[in-house]
Amino acid sequence: MADEEKSRLYKLKPLIDRMPAVKQPEGHVHFRRKMVWLILVLVIYLVMTNVMIYGLSQEQSIDLFEQFRAIFAGEMGSIVHLGITPIVNASIIMQLFQGAEIVDLDMKDEEDQAVFQNTQKFLVIIMLIIQAVPQVYGYLVPAESFISVLGTYFAGRGLLVARILIILQLFIGGYFIFLMDEVVSKWGIGSGISLFIVAGVSKGLFTGLFNWESAPRMEGNVPAGTIPRTIYTIRHHSASELAGGELEGLIIGPPNPVMGLIFTILILLIVAYIQGSRIELPLAHGRARGARGRYPIKLIYASVIPIILAHALLANINLFSMLFYTNPTFKNFPLLGGQDWLGVFQRGSTDPISGAIWYLNAPEGIQEWLLPLISERYEGALSPKGVSWSHSKLEMIARVIGHMTFMAITCVLFAKFWVQTTNMDAESVADQIQDSGMQIPGFRRDPRVLRRVLKRYIPTVTIFSGLFIGIVGAGSNLLGSVGGATGISLFLAVSILTELYEQIGKEQMMEMHPMLRDFFGNQ
Repeated sequence: MADEEKSRLYKLKPLIDRMPAVKQPEGHVHFRRKMVWLILVLVIYLVMTNVMIYGLSQEQSIDLFEQFRAIFAGEMGSIVHLGITPIVNASIIMQLFQGAEIVDLDMKDEEDQAVFQNTQKFLVIIMLIIQAVPQVYGYLVPAESFISVLGTYFAGRGLLVARILIILQLFIGGYFIFLMDEVVSKWGIGSGISLFIVAGVSKGLFTGLFNWESAPRMEGNVPAGTIPRTIYTIRHHSASELAGGELEGLIIGPPNPVMGLIFTILILLIVAYIQGSRIELPLAHGRARGARGRYPIKLIYASVIPIILAHALLANINLFSMLFYTNPTFKNFPLLGGQDWLGVFQRGSTDPISGAIWYLNAPEGIQEWLLPLISERYEGALSPKGVSWSHSKLEMIARVIGHMTFMAITCVLFAKFWVQTTNMDAESVADQIQDSGMQIPGFRRDPRVLRRVLKRYIPTVTIFSGLFIGIVGAGSNLLGSVGGATGISLFLAVSILTELYEQIGKEQMMEMHPMLRDFFGNQ
């Protein structure tokens, strides 16, 4: 590529090439070694979720990503408070730029691909700062004792120093997440981001099922977990009390109702089934007779990445809507600051109760939309997070449609961008099959023929997979689940675990048959 034709991102090359990065392995990494790295990173991540930010007041702080916490991993108030959001946001920016042809990079060219990836790493660092600063200056509050101690050493500037130290801890924790994601990608199996999502969802699901501590906003010493709550309710109430409303509260009332457990199992079964749906193209080796195989084009061809990116986009819209409505600095912003039409937020809550942003967010479970539509006695009730609201049936229907439409459109767009940037499009796949020595039986061995055949399937499946996961993911949110693990997070967890299982099987197969590494693009 001539210098004048190169992307403007090449001007960043002297900087991004010097950034700290995980070393690429030289040659093949043995399967057992990959599993060791995978488990080690998971253990380190779980430990970091329990390392709280030093000097932070947990009682006064607000989690801006509370409703997206299960998807974005991390833990409220810990050094990994930001979770995977800086990585995901950097990916969104780069994919939008690539899709709009602003960066002008050829993802089939190794040098261009390296520039794209290194620029994305640079953006992660920028996003760490951009996301940490507004949170610390508005919603992550330093403890008074921490401020006073620092004030004695820094001439009354205790608050400023305390905020800087908390930002520094958030930056270090977020950057560790980024490096661990690179370790898994290069030395382990799958993706670190996916691994962290599964860990967070599993933790929430376990506590939702077995938490024996008292549930907030409920009278008496009632456990919060579905199973201990069920046992407690049956043991401490008579048949008449159960028939009088206790049984109904157990089945549909927050937190962690039995209906949520039923929907959780239903979502798990549906996702496990659709993960196995695929089109398989028969392949035969051009030289070795009898060597045959199949190239699978899965129903969820673009993986679960588009739905993660779609939720990251929604989370950022929520974040800035809340800042414009509640933050004293942002309130003065023209047209958007303090405007009810954009989004109204109750004090201490991150969930909008009205405004345009309310129509994009998913109702959390049937308590927030289906039950009020069925019976008027559920109108004006409390949501699972204790936020009171009251809307007309027409508004609730519009909200359901708005959320599903938003998810469907954004997932289709991100699916198309993702397939292009990861070389999963028809042309790239045709080149991979051609280079491996395979061909489709009955067709001559020509990359143009392969491209023509694959173009019948891949573009259509890409759009359909984005639309499908957007609608199914939004629908799973509407049903609800247990343990704060939203329907979409369950959808992601099962999809990720299914893919991880397939990747582990592929790694074992490549250990037994090293020639397959060329076909899968592994070293």
